[in-house]
Amino acid sequence: MPSFYEFFAGGGMARAGLGADWQCLFANDFDHKKGRVYKDNWGDKELVTGDVRKVKVAELPDYADLVWGSFPCQDLSLAGGGAGLKGDRSGTFWPFWSLMKGLKEDDRAPSVIVLENVNGTLTSHGGKDFIAICNALYQADYRFGALIVDAAHFVPHSRPRLFVIGIRGDMEIPASLVADAPSLPFHTRALRNAHDRLPPRLKRGWIWWSLPAPARRNTTFADLIEEAPTSVAWHTQAETRALLAMMSDVNRAKVIAAKKAGRRMVGGIYKRTRLDENGRKVQRAEVRFDDIAGCLRTPAGGSSRQLILVVDGDKVRSRLISSRETARLMGLPDEYKLPENYNEAYHLTGDGVAVPVVRFLAEHILGPVIDHNDNPLRAAA
Repeated sequence: MPSFYEFFAGGGMARAGLGADWQCLFANDFDHKKGRVYKDNWGDKELVTGDVRKVKVAELPDYADLVWGSFPCQDLSLAGGGAGLKGDRSGTFWPFWSLMKGLKEDDRAPSVIVLENVNGTLTSHGGKDFIAICNALYQADYRFGALIVDAAHFVPHSRPRLFVIGIRGDMEIPASLVADAPSLPFHTRALRNAHDRLPPRLKRGWIWWSLPAPARRNTTFADLIEEAPTSVAWHTQAETRALLAMMSDVNRAKVIAAKKAGRRMVGGIYKRTRLDENGRKVQRAEVRFDDIAGCLRTPAGGSSRQLILVVDGDKVRSRLISSRETARLMGLPDEYKLPENYNEAYHLTGDGVAVPVVRFLAEHILGPVIDHNDNPLRAAA
């Protein structure tokens, strides 16, 4: 059974995606609230709650085939402050990477390292932060490649994310996993541009991963909606009318079209500040009715929480998206235990990695690479 360490673990969504065929040896997150959720779902054996800067290589048990690191995105996000890998949050990549270098010095370098973050990583500081990440892998003797995978391939949730996958230099990569050139949907223009900015020595270590097209998604946003949620309440009619009044003509037209659709329509709403026709800043409610939710964002930092608008003929209802609905959008099963506090649950799911994306990568890249190589370190652990 392949083994892994899960860093910046949150509620263990990478662990959920890897599933029972993988063994977790160690997990770490600095957030004690998320740590409680992790323990509620996975037990308290593997998790160490605390600053990654204080984790020592000696605390990492045995040998891990895989290290998963979904390091904080706040300083790399296009909506963030732009501090990049020098920021207080996203900058925790470096102490994490010091542990990876320590494992190498201890002759326990993992076979595979996966780094997950927002797409803004590609352009942060003019692309220098992405180059720094690639350079870290290169100097540690890892070949690497990146993918942009949108959770919308698997769940009705628009959530494109960057996944950088590094393979230890002495590992053999099955030829079927490597392509000669980039291709859609996983190698977007932004990713290709980021690759073009890499210096020649880093391009020599680059892999264009070859992945099959995902199966057609068979769920819509409306399929995941709770009729009687316990974490939120439906708005009053007056509150719903006030929300509709915040819409521009374009967005009100979407609601009118939804009423005529002949089926129940569920739209995701975010409130955003826009300029009106007179150049004044006004708050607008913007809705989408394309059968997928907008990308979940954490409430921290001023981001608004997503609302839903349920349109069934002339009947229109609205409310905040429920905590269970956010979990479903991330691909978590209903058995997954969420915090009772709404904000804590929203923060947990909005900060996480989509479970079926992890499962897809494990099935088509991570597992095949590890299975292809005999691993004496694992046998000795």
